[in-house]
Amino acid sequence: MQKYSKETVVGIFVVVGLACIGYMTIQLGDLGLFEDDTYPLIARFTKVTGLKAGSTVNMLGLEVGRVGKMTMDQDKQQAVVELRINKGIKVYDDAIASIKTEGLIGDRYVSIDPGGSGSQLKPGEAITETEAPTDIMDMVSKYAFGDVKK
Repeated sequence: MQKYSKETVVGIFVVVGLACIGYMTIQLGDLGLFEDDTYPLIARFTKVTGLKAGSTVNMLGLEVGRVGKMTMDQDKQQAVVELRINKGIKVYDDAIASIKTEGLIGDRYVSIDPGGSGSQLKPGEAITETEAPTDIMDMVSKYAFGDVKK
């Protein structure tokens, strides 16, 4: 009888430990299975080199969301990027979304200038003003081969 009670306690301890590990994995991995506290906005870019799903979205230097899925609009020849913005963050229709690089050769992220003189964007609406990333290799090659105009 005593043997079975010890095995039961150990089994319960193992199950609780595995549940804690699973919960922490989901929370640290930003899987968002329990709640979705973001809303989607769309941004269209001519080029999204280096940007990937899960990249950060920054506004005024603070992280305000993540990049969702990225698709291509064949008709307009543009990349369509879904931005998952945290609820409570206001983005207006005169906002500007641009793709930036952290440091010289760091990861790409989306930076949003929130605007403020227009009306607030609703979930699923598009940020119309966008700026594609600057390609550092193109700039270096233009400088090296004398294509830079003064």
